[in-house]
Order: sequence, then C-alpha cells, then structure tokens
Amino acid sequence: MILRNLRTPMANARGLGSGKHGFSHWWLQRLSAIALIPLSIWFVCSLLSKLIGAERFDVAMWLESPFHALLMAALMLALCIHARLGVQVVIEDYIHKKWVNLTLIIANNFLFIALAAISVLAIFKLHFFGV
Repeated sequence: MILRNLRTPMANARGLGSGKHGFSHWWLQRLSAIALIPLSIWFVCSLLSKLIGAERFDVAMWLESPFHALLMAALMLALCIHARLGVQVVIEDYIHKKWVNLTLIIANNFLFIALAAISVLAIFKLHFFGV
C-alpha cells in the first residue's frame, strides 16, 4: 500500500510543517493531569482528616513525615507543570502579536518555575528543619 503525502503542495514548496513539539506538550499535560488525580485525592483526604483547624505547628509536624513531604512536593510540581502548560496554550491561542506572545510565554515560564521552586523549598524546609 502506498502512503500518500498528507501535506499540501504549497506546504511542500514552503517547507513548512509541524513544529515538532506539539505532541510532547499535549502528552505532558495529560501525564500531569493523571498525576494530579491521586495526589489531589490524597491531599483532600489529608486536609479533611488532619489539617482542618490545625495550627501552623501541626502542619509542620504533618510535613515532617517523609511520605507527606514527598507527596506534597509531587503535588506542587505536577500542579505547576499542568498550570504552566495550560496558561501557555491560552497565551498561544489568544495573543496574536508575536512580541507580546513571546514575552508572556517567557513570563509564564519564569512564574511557574519560581512558584514550583519556592513551594518545594518551603516543603523541604518544614520537613528537615520544622517550624
């Protein structure tokens, strides 16, 4: 069976094709969404059972457990990755000026990388050093 070229003659002439990164973006967003399901269920169950009405010291004691600290860090990382990808899609779809689009995507990346780093550092500070 002969496979036909799915590109139009004009696309062949211009040499334009896919950007080669759309699938990895889509796949990473789906993986982060799948990771968020059990992590969110764990966090809500922990919140309802132990953290409602808890003082700051109680939360620090809760995060001293390696299990809770690791899962909380994973939740924050998955949440930041998923949110960064989602905001990037909105920027790419609705911002049409190229320089504004690029500026917002760079700011989006810096914002969510900083948020993830600050969150993980705060979690591990509470885990290793307490209040």
